[in-house]
Amino acid sequence: MNFSTIRRQDNKVVILAQTRLPAEEKYLELEDYRDVVEAIKCLDVRGAPAIGIAAAYGMALAVHQTGRFDAEFVEEVARRFKDSRPTAVNLFWAVDRMLNKASQLPTEEIHDTLSALWAEAEAIHEEDRSMCRQIGKHGATLINDGDAILTHCNAGALATGGIGTALGVIYTAHDQGKKMQVYADETRPLLQGARLTVWELMRAGIDVTLICDNTAGMLMKQGEINHVIVGADRIAKNGDFANKIGTYSLAVLAEHHDVPFYVAAPASTFDDETETGDDIVIEERSPHEVTEGFGDRTAPDDAHVYSPAFDVTPLALVTSFITDNGVKPGGRKEK
Repeated sequence: MNFSTIRRQDNKVVILAQTRLPAEEKYLELEDYRDVVEAIKCLDVRGAPAIGIAAAYGMALAVHQTGRFDAEFVEEVARRFKDSRPTAVNLFWAVDRMLNKASQLPTEEIHDTLSALWAEAEAIHEEDRSMCRQIGKHGATLINDGDAILTHCNAGALATGGIGTALGVIYTAHDQGKKMQVYADETRPLLQGARLTVWELMRAGIDVTLICDNTAGMLMKQGEINHVIVGADRIAKNGDFANKIGTYSLAVLAEHHDVPFYVAAPASTFDDETETGDDIVIEERSPHEVTEGFGDRTAPDDAHVYSPAFDVTPLALVTSFITDNGVKPGGRKEK
């Protein structure tokens, strides 16, 4: 990749401001952990693995910034990060891992403590890079030369610490010399597919075609799609999973048209503490993202808006999970 989504630079957290893409490639150098929280909330950094990494770096930054390492402060910082976005389990996983690391450290020597916290955050980042590579390797075995792949939202390098999950499969297959046609849903209302996925894939020299979300069914009916590959923000114990709003509709369409439907996600996205999809907390976003998301109002004043950021797809609609540990069967029965 010729861009960096998130990184540590000395005692700063540097992120690529995704709300500015594709018009401007701007990096934000954050020296206040509260700005990292805000970057997660406003989607300057987004994608389940990436926001977990950002939160891990942000917790180390909080200790550096304030010089405080008492339990009350560290737990308050953790709460702020967890409250920033409630659906993606990777965020909670990374914050809890940093809390666990902090609990093992002595409180007397702040320099050593801070070094250990930065090292733990960097380890989380490197582990995600490795998991993405493994997801790509396992998923590429499902892709044949000449296949057409449909993806939704952005589950690429912008959403992770590495090459991505769903897009990691595409990148790996591309590196193996397989020719593919990728269709990217625009992904209403904030157009992560149009703004981010298409931007990523074009930079990588991969053949990508942007479509409106409601074009996917027609393409499947015409026999133009061989696979649907999406990411996930939380996978419940029973295999139901949450992903960007619109994913459930794609899964229903894919099942109807007998198109394999794959979910690409690392181990950190699997949540055994959440029994079923019904137990997943679904984040609701501001109505302004629907009525005037990019500055121009597109609905009447005072229109009622329902804007969940995610939906839940049942295991029964999943062909397979592509994980860093291999390809695992879903619950969908073959026709």
